[in-house]
Amino acid sequence: MEFVNAIILGIVQGLTEFIPVSSSGHLIIARTFLGAQASYELAFDAVLQLATTLAVLVYFSKDLFGCLRSAWLMMLRKPVAQTERTLLVAIVLGTIPAVGAGLLLEDVMDTLFRSTQLVALSLVVGALIMYAAERFASGQSALTRTRGFLIGCFQALALVPGFSRSGMTIAGGLFLGLNREAATRFAFVLAFPILLGSGLKKLLDLYQAGLLASVGTPLLTGSVVSFVVGLAAIHFLVSYLKRHTLQVFIWYRLILAVLLLVFFV
Repeated sequence: MEFVNAIILGIVQGLTEFIPVSSSGHLIIARTFLGAQASYELAFDAVLQLATTLAVLVYFSKDLFGCLRSAWLMMLRKPVAQTERTLLVAIVLGTIPAVGAGLLLEDVMDTLFRSTQLVALSLVVGALIMYAAERFASGQSALTRTRGFLIGCFQALALVPGFSRSGMTIAGGLFLGLNREAATRFAFVLAFPILLGSGLKKLLDLYQAGLLASVGTPLLTGSVVSFVVGLAAIHFLVSYLKRHTLQVFIWYRLILAVLLLVFFV
């Protein structure tokens, strides 16, 4: 893989992993446009996700290390603040649906789920879900264990390219009564275990297939770019959604879907 392509894909991943427009969908589109298809593309995408996982860890270090501290205290049977306990359990329960769906759909993800047509359809369906979430949002409820699990079910939709992990989890939070800021922060924290697990697994796949050396330097370049851009994207979205709705992303998704159907299908 050429360095220019690796840099472009790193920028695309860093921007779209956290902006609710679907990183996997945009990576498929970018590869189609660049002509950068490869047998190990899914693994390469997942390692770029690993770089953006580091961005989540850096930006939300207080929340994530607080969860680790809570887990340690709970193992020692020591008291933990109720809000910290709730966040930890909500993350654990919210991770289960995506892990289960990922294991069931792993073979399909390598083949059928790499379709440009599917991306276009998912962009539209995801936009409609986000629109409905904004219409029914109340912002009157707090995070609970049950809400964490249900938001995790929305996150599982993001296994299909075009839906967007952040878009679906934020929408799930809004549907379940969280305010926009709380839904956004939980969406990022909830994404951390999935992004970390997916990236590590695919990194191992690259190594076992003997492909790691052949894509190593471009992979490192793309990962650094993805981390830096991802960190900026997180800060932008958290700040933006404090004052604005998801409307601009909804329109972007719909316009992009139309362009895909016109020019790529």
